[in-house]
Amino acid sequence: MTTDIDQAMDAYFGPDGEEPPYDWNDATPADTDREPAPRTWAAQDLRSVLDGTYKPPQPTVGRRDDEVGLFYPGRMNSVASESEAGKTWFALIACLQEINDGNHVLYIDFEDDAGGVVGRLLCLGGVPADILERFHYVRPENQMGPVDAVDLEAVLQLQPTLAIVDGVTEGMSLFGLELKDNTDIAKFGRMLLRPLMNSGAAVVTLDHVVKSSENRGRYSIGGVHKLNGLNGVMYMLENRRPFGIGVTGKSTVRVAKDRPGQIRKNGLSHSSGMHWYADLVVKSETQEYAEAHLYAPRERDEEDREADEESKRIGALKRAVLEALDKAPEPLTGKGIEDRVRGKAADIRRAVAELSDIGQIVVRPGPRNATLHSLPSRTEAVPEQPAA
Repeated sequence: MTTDIDQAMDAYFGPDGEEPPYDWNDATPADTDREPAPRTWAAQDLRSVLDGTYKPPQPTVGRRDDEVGLFYPGRMNSVASESEAGKTWFALIACLQEINDGNHVLYIDFEDDAGGVVGRLLCLGGVPADILERFHYVRPENQMGPVDAVDLEAVLQLQPTLAIVDGVTEGMSLFGLELKDNTDIAKFGRMLLRPLMNSGAAVVTLDHVVKSSENRGRYSIGGVHKLNGLNGVMYMLENRRPFGIGVTGKSTVRVAKDRPGQIRKNGLSHSSGMHWYADLVVKSETQEYAEAHLYAPRERDEEDREADEESKRIGALKRAVLEALDKAPEPLTGKGIEDRVRGKAADIRRAVAELSDIGQIVVRPGPRNATLHSLPSRTEAVPEQPAA
């Protein structure tokens, strides 16, 4: 029996499994452009669409705390964020849900190791016997050869409902592909992602975004094909509080793309154009135990929620500024305040300005064009600086 993996490998190695006499990047379209799925050029039967019996794909793999689904089976899905925003926690929550439901899960990891990934599953409350039986961890360290294809196909025969591909950037490098080349991204999809998708699993890639939030938009690092080629859902994670041992981390989960259109309706709109779909919260009690949740968005406008958070943040900085001025033996410059108060410089300057506006701190000129800040109770005790 010829499988999708076999056909994909033939496109790379040839039908006899021999190594190609050329670099893959120099391969011709005849060698590499063969689609794994057979006979996709045949006209499709449209009767179910025309008679109203067609049912759109539903996100049935993984779920929020309110049982609303996360990923589309048999489709390409993605989760993207900056580093340490919770991508792996997000994916492993879905993995554990599928394992606990009695389903098999495939995890192809180009970044971490078994100890780190399985350790988190255990931390989330996974049962060791269930993990051993239904969680299939793969850590590739070389390009896929014919024997490797057989090994991977053996896992796909178990019909996993979820297939995680962690580290697209590293995976493409392992295959000798250029991350920013849309053609190479398509090759990576044909070689690995498409066969996984054709097995019926919800394929979920974990990917990085560009560093600058202003320039990021909805795109991951690399070519735009990574977003345009998705036929499921793409989530973007925005970190609110860092994750770590002994702390409670939090990230907002937004919908960057929803091709079947069945997920956005369960979220709340946002000015960015990316719907707010969930809040990922991981409360780490110890190194061995963590409580994780995917909370549904609250039924209120997110701008109000963000305004509340911003107000609390600026309020805390105001208190810190007043405390710093109270402890300082003499008036402080703006830099002197920023050196003593932890937070973003723009937020600290805003806190200082608001305190000045309501008269809780006094601002006056100092030597060498400096601006000095002090508490009103100390102002009269400080002699005026002579004009420069």
